[in-house]
Amino acid sequence: MKDISRSALLTVIISAITFAVAMLGLLIGAKPMTLAQALTAVASPNDGTDGIIVWTLRMPRSIAAFLAGGALAVSGFLLQSITRNPLAAPDLTGVSSGAVAAIVSTFVFFPAISSFYYPAIGMAGGLAAASMTIWVARGARASPLHMALGGITVALFLNAVTTYVLLRGGPQSPSVLFWLSGGLQGRSWPQIVYMLPWIVSSLAVALASHRVIGVLMLGDEAAAGLGVNLSIWKPVLLLAAIGLVAGVTPVAGPVAFVGLAAPHLVRLLRPQDSFSSILLNIAIGGGLLLTADVVARSVAAPREIPVSILTALIGGPIFIYLAQRRDISIGKGAIE
Repeated sequence: MKDISRSALLTVIISAITFAVAMLGLLIGAKPMTLAQALTAVASPNDGTDGIIVWTLRMPRSIAAFLAGGALAVSGFLLQSITRNPLAAPDLTGVSSGAVAAIVSTFVFFPAISSFYYPAIGMAGGLAAASMTIWVARGARASPLHMALGGITVALFLNAVTTYVLLRGGPQSPSVLFWLSGGLQGRSWPQIVYMLPWIVSSLAVALASHRVIGVLMLGDEAAAGLGVNLSIWKPVLLLAAIGLVAGVTPVAGPVAFVGLAAPHLVRLLRPQDSFSSILLNIAIGGGLLLTADVVARSVAAPREIPVSILTALIGGPIFIYLAQRRDISIGKGAIE
C-alpha cells in the first residue's frame, strides 16, 4: 500500500508540474500575456481577443500535446513489455514510419479519401511495419539491439518510400512536409476530438490489461505457466500500442523518441505495478511533449521549430546510453 501511495503521489506531483507548464504555455505566443490576463481569458472565453487566443489556439494545443505525449509514452511501454525489449518504441520499431508511409500514400494517391479514415489507415501501416520488424529481427527472442536495428532498417525503408511518394505528390507536397516535421502548430478542438476515440479506447485496453502486462514482463515462459494465452494477449496489446500511434500521427505527425524516453524515465521512479506505470507514463510522456512544444514555440519566437527536434535531443542520448549497456532491465528481469 505504501508503494502504491508513493506511485500515486509521484503521478500527482508530475501532473501538477505539467499543469504549471501548460499555464506557462498560455502566456507564450505572438501576443504575450501576463498570468492575470491568461486567467481572465480562461474565465471569459468569449471576452475579447485574449479569450479567443487562449480558447481557440493555446489551450487546445496544450491539451493535444499532452494527449499525444501520453499516448506515445504508453505505446512505447506496451511495445517494450510485449517484446521485453527495452529499445522498443513506436519510432524504433518502424510503427511510426509505417503509419506515416500509409497516410502520405493515401493523401497523395487517393486524395478523395477523407482524413477521418487516416487513423485506421495509419494503424494498418503501423501493424504491417511492426510485423516486418519482428520478422527481420527473427522474432521476440532476438536481442534488444538486434530488434532495434531491425526496426531502424524497416523505418529507413519506409522513409524512403515516403520520400518517393512526396516526390510524386506535386503541389500538395509542401503541406505534407510541414506535417512530417512533427508539431502541433494550428491544432485546435477538432483535432482533439479526432484523436480522442483512438487514444481513449487504446488506453482503456492497456489499463484493463495491466495485470497481464505485469505477467508478460516476467517472460513468455513464466506468463504461459501462469495461464496467460500469449496468442491472444500479445496481439491485443500490440493493436492497443499501434492504435495509440494511429490516433496521434495524423494530428501531430511523427514525433520522435517520446515513446522510448518516457518508459525508461518511469522505471527510474520504480512504480509498484503496471497500472501505476501506465499512469506515470501518461503523466511523464504528456509532460515531456507539452514542455517540448512550449519551448519549440518560444525559443525562436515568433517562428517555431519542429517539436521533434527537441524530443530527439532528449531521446537521442537515452537511446545511446541504452545501446551501450550490456544488460537492461524490463520489469523484474533482464535481457542480455
